[in-house]
Amino acid sequence: MLDDDAFDRATSVYLVDRTVPMLPERLSNALCSLRPHEDKLTFAAVFEMDDKGKIHKEWFGRTIIHSDHRFTYEQAQEVIETGEGRFAPELKLLNQLHHILRKERFKKGAVNFETAEVKFKLDPQGKPLMVIPKIRKDAHKLIEEFMLLANRAVATHVFKMKKGESANTFVYRTHDFPDPQKVEDFAVFAKQFGHKVNVEEAVVSRSLNKLMDEIEGKPEQNVLQSLAVRAMAKAKYTTEAKGHFGLAFDHYTHFTSPIRRYPDMMVHRLLQRYLDGGKPVSKKEYEEKCIHSSEREKRAADAERASIKYKQVEFMSLAEDKVYDGIITGVTDFGIFVEIVETKCEGMVRLADMKDDFYEFDEKNYRAIGRRRKKVYRLGDKVQVRIKKTDVDRRLIDLTFEIDKTRSIEF
Repeated sequence: MLDDDAFDRATSVYLVDRTVPMLPERLSNALCSLRPHEDKLTFAAVFEMDDKGKIHKEWFGRTIIHSDHRFTYEQAQEVIETGEGRFAPELKLLNQLHHILRKERFKKGAVNFETAEVKFKLDPQGKPLMVIPKIRKDAHKLIEEFMLLANRAVATHVFKMKKGESANTFVYRTHDFPDPQKVEDFAVFAKQFGHKVNVEEAVVSRSLNKLMDEIEGKPEQNVLQSLAVRAMAKAKYTTEAKGHFGLAFDHYTHFTSPIRRYPDMMVHRLLQRYLDGGKPVSKKEYEEKCIHSSEREKRAADAERASIKYKQVEFMSLAEDKVYDGIITGVTDFGIFVEIVETKCEGMVRLADMKDDFYEFDEKNYRAIGRRRKKVYRLGDKVQVRIKKTDVDRRLIDLTFEIDKTRSIEF
């Protein structure tokens, strides 16, 4: 099995993020982990590359890895930034190669989505003490880029083994081109924030990347990134050898990390079978397994989102009574959604609770307008709010506007 952590086979250096939930400790951090100074049975993808990122040789097979050292992301990032510490030359080289691979991927049309994620600092009883935005730095992106390389290379290798009716059945990770209507709807939404998205198929990925660059560091960054992801087609497992739109790969799979995903195990077993000259397996049987895996993945993602929302609401239920800066992320006929900038928690101001006027929903322009005073609340407006009520069980946060300090538009 291959640990999800990327590694440099020559020096057996690899990085781990201890915050990522996996299987129980006895498996994820013992049996299945590349712990230093221990022999570990692995399935490896080995590449010989030059300093321009060009691959000259590749090899796939079962190996034994004896790790010399273990980094956390934070430790590796410090070495990258300072140029000092264990394996500094190796990390510097890997970082340089990662930038080359990443640049080439975007040049070919990959979409650069960097959705905001949060983690929590908990007390011994599990109560959230702090909401901390996750910041992806070079150490994280380095790992990601070499994982993408391994996944793409394995999928391409198996695809090219045989063609036509005798082609090998394999588990691919595919991502279709987004539905044109959803992209159009997102473009209309982004326009409310003053941004333009070109929805033509030939340039949509380039246009989305331009948008991601434009909104970096701006209040609307999180909401637009999240909605852009939702506008995309959903990635899935399948035996159909289709491409991956988001990554701009012709063929892609999940070769890494059996300690997190069952499809990785299917990929390992099939790859070894074909490396040994075995015949193709039943496509029907494996397509059923792919469908099941995709369904389980969706349930796991839904559960993860629900758990994060639960902790966010729990945190806000314990937070002090004060005014928070926020940004309007949604407007409906019953309320205005606001994301609190400090904690990335989203709550809602109900129209029925807005006593300064009677507000009506303008669906076409994503805004609410006061009937008498004509005050307008629209997508992207910076506002200030207070916590009115929280419901942890239902994962809801009710907010009220700090009216006098809210930025508004008058006709």
